[in-house]
Amino acid sequence: MPTAQDPATEDLMAVSPVGPAGNGAPPPAPAGRRERRRLEVRERLYTAAVALFTERGYTETTMDDIAERADVARATVFNHFPQKNSFVQEWGRHRRARVAEILAAERAQDRPVAEQLRRYLAEMATINVTARRESTVLMDAAVRYGGVLREPSLELELAKLIERGKQTGEIRPNVDSAHAGAILAIGYFTSVLRWISTEPPPFSLPDQLSGMLDIVLRGLLTHPPG
Repeated sequence: MPTAQDPATEDLMAVSPVGPAGNGAPPPAPAGRRERRRLEVRERLYTAAVALFTERGYTETTMDDIAERADVARATVFNHFPQKNSFVQEWGRHRRARVAEILAAERAQDRPVAEQLRRYLAEMATINVTARRESTVLMDAAVRYGGVLREPSLELELAKLIERGKQTGEIRPNVDSAHAGAILAIGYFTSVLRWISTEPPPFSLPDQLSGMLDIVLRGLLTHPPG
């Protein structure tokens, strides 16, 4: 049976911060019955795993536990999530996708890039605050076993926004978008890790992320606020 120490299977597919609704692309074709069934089973497994991790802890939960909670065969778990840390990677994708949905519904892509970045980080903060216990367990597992600091999905999302700001003239043209995205992503992760380190939280996560963004924006914006 795979253990928590198994290496992560890297998945670098990113979810656009503005989502399908904001980029003018046609909606995807409806999935067939077999595909819907597959996705339903995968989502049930994911939901069961996150609930168990939150209740019992990451290392204390086994793949057999997840199969039992989801009411599927043990082999079905491995068909969808070959390693336990695959659930951790899926957890990060779920959160980014949720933020993408929120920003798409708000048509955030029509706002200045500084507001888009602020809304993105604010929604990420809200998700963490709303599910603090889940965030504490899964973020710790992501650092220990999921390679979250090596997996560039979040920094790629932020870099896309920064690059869009360069195209509109809001961001200085000599800014390296990838580098700036990495700085913001590292700031996000280190802020969350400090925030989950003690109980009660040592600071307001939304305020911490907003303050971090203010500092970075002074170096990015063509016309930073006074």
